[in-house]
Amino acid sequence: MNTRPPRSGGPKGRKPQAGKVQSGGRARTGPRTSARDAAERAARNRGDDAGARDPWGGAAPAAPARAPKPRAAAEGAQARHTAPAGRGAPSAKPGPRPAPKRHEGPAPAPTPGPTRREQRAAASATLASGVQTLTVEPDEAGMRIDRFLTARFPLLPFTRVQSIVRKGELRVDGKRAKPNDRLEPGMSVRVPPLRLDQPSERPRNAAREQDDAEFIRSLILYEDADMMILNKPFGLAVQGGSGTVRHVDGLLAALTGPDGQKPRLVHRLDKDTAGCLIIAKTRLAAATLAKSFRSRAARKIYWALTAGVPRVRQGRVSTYLAKEEPTDADARMRVAKHGDEGASHALTYYAMVDQAAQKLSWLSFKPVTGRTHQLRAHAAHIGHPIVGDPKYFSVENWELPGGIQNRLHLLARRIVIPHPRTGKPVDVSAPLPPHMAQSWNLLGFDAARYDPIVEAPEA
Repeated sequence: MNTRPPRSGGPKGRKPQAGKVQSGGRARTGPRTSARDAAERAARNRGDDAGARDPWGGAAPAAPARAPKPRAAAEGAQARHTAPAGRGAPSAKPGPRPAPKRHEGPAPAPTPGPTRREQRAAASATLASGVQTLTVEPDEAGMRIDRFLTARFPLLPFTRVQSIVRKGELRVDGKRAKPNDRLEPGMSVRVPPLRLDQPSERPRNAAREQDDAEFIRSLILYEDADMMILNKPFGLAVQGGSGTVRHVDGLLAALTGPDGQKPRLVHRLDKDTAGCLIIAKTRLAAATLAKSFRSRAARKIYWALTAGVPRVRQGRVSTYLAKEEPTDADARMRVAKHGDEGASHALTYYAMVDQAAQKLSWLSFKPVTGRTHQLRAHAAHIGHPIVGDPKYFSVENWELPGGIQNRLHLLARRIVIPHPRTGKPVDVSAPLPPHMAQSWNLLGFDAARYDPIVEAPEA
């Protein structure tokens, strides 16, 4: 029996290709694509080649049509398919092709993704280039649309965010949005083309960042792994704006963690209001704490020094408030009517703790709602504006008593809020700021005196 292997020209009956001449003068087929080549192409199509993938999730760079083979592999292929003429070496017996060898070692480490800081910078760059559609993530549920944009695009000033929303340039699921609209997971937010303010090109100053971090830490009244409560001083803005360079939001950047996650603001206080300010350390804590404010699960108490003495020692103020200038983010609030454009209901309970010579009162407030300038507007509405208020104090022929500074006498004295992870109440009180402590000492008020506002209703 003849056991010679068949020639590599293929099975009998296959038509040889023109132009291919085998040793001995017989035409033969051209070189076939090996199983290894096919496996490599399939791997490239699946994206298994981690080195060829774009770390930002974009399209992988086009692979060459045929990767150059190593020298040894090329010589082996030439020996199999194109034996030199005249040698007549028999070709290998055709049979099942071997499967490509698999790597038996440990799987290669995945390519690390971008940090949160890099993601925010990339998002800001994309925003500057044109229209962008953003999808609300599950951990962003319940966020206000203006807070959502501020978190996604830190280079965009908050006043600009309010401006584009107010002008109707921002759309949520194809509809116009208001600054206080809440977002739900899966919503589509269309952002118009914007020109971002370029940050100043100044090198990062390690000493200044350390000073900022130490200053913020000196304000901490309460801290754990999820949140902290600061004692915001008088005159320090919470967020940046026109002409505002130093503010709490900017100082918090000094506490950015290794993962690029910066502590987040949960609510705001006026620049000249001192006291308790809650900061979330994670996005999940921020969303949970924001829901507590929205559902009115947080309890807040404010102290103020006001002009005159109210005839009703304990009372309730319920009005509608609207901005006098809707286009101004820091405009004065006016008492409006139900149904007026931009009017929102505002409810505040108050109680007089003490008074001095029938001229000044120590009032304690418990706001149920959280409107802009609510306590300042309500105090003026009942005829007892807060001492040192440049916007709402308008008592005729009233002189500031000697020794009392002409500064806003309003303190976010105490806050009780469910912990974002455990749900247990976190109860924190802030001390009087220096100018209010001076007034309390001058007027003989005892800061340890019982505060009757704690007995006021919660709604």
